[in-house]
Amino acid sequence: MAREIDESWIDEAIDRYRRLDRLRAEFDQVVASHSVSVHSPDDTIEVIVTAAGEITDVHISGSLHQRNAAEFAREIQAVVTSAAEAARWARAKLHGEIFGKLKED
Repeated sequence: MAREIDESWIDEAIDRYRRLDRLRAEFDQVVASHSVSVHSPDDTIEVIVTAAGEITDVHISGSLHQRNAAEFAREIQAVVTSAAEAARWARAKLHGEIFGKLKED
């Protein structure tokens, strides 16, 4: 027995897929362009990271001559860890904002 093809269901499914594809493209663009700034615990290192997790800039204040290498390494590690967490947070927030639009339809 042959099945009937529901053309309207197929059209709606295609429309939903295209909308999701547009939202995904918008999300990818926003994530790549949205930046967050984080600082080391001692406030001497600033890292700028995109919501995609790409570190785009690093600023170090003060002189490096007087710094203990082990302490400096800990500060770098702490700020890079914070940058990764900030990127995840920003990505999740943007995801909710963009894909929350699906519920509005």
